[in-house]
Amino acid sequence: MRQAKREMSTLHYRYNNFYEMLFDHGRRRPRRKALFVGEETIRYRELLHRTDALAGYLHSLGVKPGERVALFLRNSWEFVVAVMAISKVGAITVPINTFLKSEELSYILEDSGAAVLIASAVYEKVVHDSEAGALVHHTIWEGGLRLARENNSTFEEALSHRLSSPPVMRTLDDLAVFFYTSGTTGKPKGAMLSYKNIFSNAESASRLFHISARDRSIVFLPMFHSFTFSIGVILPLYVGAGIVIIPSLRPFGNIFKQALLKRVTIFFGVPDVYNALAKAKLPWYFTLFNRIRIFVSGAAPLQTKTLKAMAQKFRRAKMLEGYGLSESSPAVCINPLHKQKERSVGPAMPGYEIKIVDENMVELPWGEVGEIILHGDNVMQGYLNRPEATEETIINGWLRTGDMGYMDEEGYLYIVDRKKDLIISKGINIYPREIEEVIDSFPGVGVSAVIGVPDEKSGEVPVAYIEPDEEQEAPDLTRLKAHLREHLANFKIPKHLHLVEELPKNATGKVLKRVLKERLLAENNHNEE
Repeated sequence: MRQAKREMSTLHYRYNNFYEMLFDHGRRRPRRKALFVGEETIRYRELLHRTDALAGYLHSLGVKPGERVALFLRNSWEFVVAVMAISKVGAITVPINTFLKSEELSYILEDSGAAVLIASAVYEKVVHDSEAGALVHHTIWEGGLRLARENNSTFEEALSHRLSSPPVMRTLDDLAVFFYTSGTTGKPKGAMLSYKNIFSNAESASRLFHISARDRSIVFLPMFHSFTFSIGVILPLYVGAGIVIIPSLRPFGNIFKQALLKRVTIFFGVPDVYNALAKAKLPWYFTLFNRIRIFVSGAAPLQTKTLKAMAQKFRRAKMLEGYGLSESSPAVCINPLHKQKERSVGPAMPGYEIKIVDENMVELPWGEVGEIILHGDNVMQGYLNRPEATEETIINGWLRTGDMGYMDEEGYLYIVDRKKDLIISKGINIYPREIEEVIDSFPGVGVSAVIGVPDEKSGEVPVAYIEPDEEQEAPDLTRLKAHLREHLANFKIPKHLHLVEELPKNATGKVLKRVLKERLLAENNHNEE
């Protein structure tokens, strides 16, 4: 039976670019609270004034339409102002992962051709050790750093100039942001996204979640990440809502304190945060008085035990798990408010279409596993400087995700695994995620990762790495193996189980299997020597 065809709704956009969006809110609702950072509250009128000031300064530096301005910033109001100001002068925002080292920062600055860098003072050493001084024309510092260097200034100095610059009119089809992928295969690639790409996520999600100007979201995940940028920052601003900005995950309790005090209604997180929240002993008054109506989870799959614990702890709120990737701006699908399905990431969001296909791009019946491809206004414009990679990834307007999954008869998507993480043992496909779900359900396991390693007899065999739950005793590996034998076919049982103190993860808590494979390869090479 073929997949059920779902009628696609048409998306209509309220704005052409980020600055037009902010200008509209600053004019129509000047006194509405836009940003909350600690004790400071910034209303839309003031946000617009600061944006105009920074845009004037960028204009004075000679930043031209289409040029790139890189952001190496922590979570802050300055991040939001920078994005809006870059839009006003018609330039392109390049958010950069602040966990990167100097060499990696240099690569992205060079590849993107950034003209200006806006960085936080807490990352001064990384910037100083990089090639930023030679690659960009000017650096603006957030956080009070004062350097007696040419072509360096502070954010405060930039805002104090109060120079004026007329807005450069950018259309929906103009490029807005370059997001660099995590580089799981070779060097990171810059996904080029237009205003329409980003706004399609905002328009679609606002319909799906019924988000309005009365809502308030909380942003504690890194703003440089595509999920936080599009859904955590642009979406609330798109509807004129408020954003509670948390500069750091530590102390963890501050997130809940701010969510309660600032009356947060939309909570965006990742599995690591929800795992901790599900186990946390929250004060009775938080459970009673918080106003959270929606928890949204992205970046990695949620464990079943976390979903159940969250449902018991927050009975008035809906926990919605979704799926996306940087190349799709990033949201693709999510469980809707009216119906959630366990282990599913939901149907395609309004305006988007998903198919499951085989190696020849032929659509498969529902229930069959294949590669997930998608179509809609969220599909990127391509990879910067990489036409061949773009041609391999976007075919006739359809984005090949490289993820494996299947759909049910209602169009709900179930992720099986990354195509590149697939393990083939004696010609049989093994999906690591299936094994990980069984391991994660065992007492004492925090999170697990299964990778395929070369084997002379089988081609590949699965090997598991396990990070224990901090609040429980470490799992007994003998009993865990018995648990696996009870729930999995013999060929799926990992050949080795390794307890590790901590699994390598990216900024959003997704386990980096690439790093595990590299470590294993290095160990094997060392043993051979």
